[in-house]
Amino acid sequence: MSIEKSRSLMVKLYPEISNASSAPQRHRNTNSPAIHTCSWFILLAEVTDKQLKTNDDFVWSIEVPFTGKFIIDVEFLDLKTASPHGSEPCSIWGEGASMLTGTALTSLGRMLSESIHTDIVINASDGSISAHRAVLASRSPVFRSMFSHDLREKGLSSVDISDMSIEASTALLNYIYGSIRNDEFMTHRLPLLRAADKYDISDLKEACHQSLLEDIDTTNVLERFQNASLYQLTQLKSSCMRYLVKFGKIFEIRDDFNVFLQCADRELIGEVLQEILGAWKGF
Repeated sequence: MSIEKSRSLMVKLYPEISNASSAPQRHRNTNSPAIHTCSWFILLAEVTDKQLKTNDDFVWSIEVPFTGKFIIDVEFLDLKTASPHGSEPCSIWGEGASMLTGTALTSLGRMLSESIHTDIVINASDGSISAHRAVLASRSPVFRSMFSHDLREKGLSSVDISDMSIEASTALLNYIYGSIRNDEFMTHRLPLLRAADKYDISDLKEACHQSLLEDIDTTNVLERFQNASLYQLTQLKSSCMRYLVKFGKIFEIRDDFNVFLQCADRELIGEVLQEILGAWKGF
């Protein structure tokens, strides 16, 4: 992808042979593209499934004038590889494999939603929900350790999660059982991040990390910055720092930033101030 700016902004998408060992990355642009590559396909409002071959490209002209610094973020919704035998391109993210496990995931979700042979109770701050030791232990080393030793949880067949609401706890269990809805996940991302770190569920932690990268704005950047530091989310921390300093958003949230300076970790404040000083030296 190349970007040119004169009187209008031009975003040029072009196919390029890449190292097969390189893992594709996902990005986000809410206004445009589903982009599919190795034989590329573009999906825009007016363009559907246009295939780009080796020497083709696609130019997207944005007529609205931009001033100052801005971010262009593109989401690769799917990546497809074209078969040398001329068959239909196939998604590298294994859509077929996911369909094969759909029935199994539905059944696993029913075990939770219908409390089928449950043997453990999760006590949240404002309610309880039944679950299965084996499922929890298979997804979390922390739960496995709890259920393998002569702890209170083993004797009483219950686990207290007093730092999560029943809604957030249900979202956590739905994720573990493979039945979480997207809106449920989006609503409870921060509690899920804390739980993922606490119970060592690495895939959930990474899912929260990637999701929190997508919609950073002035209302949440400081909270996400602090969570990124607390849970060692390097990419999120860097993105928040860039948003605050390099894109000048720190000047749009003066009151919130003053509160941050009074309450945040001293080391984290020092990192921000050092970044600000470094940016000033560049002018």
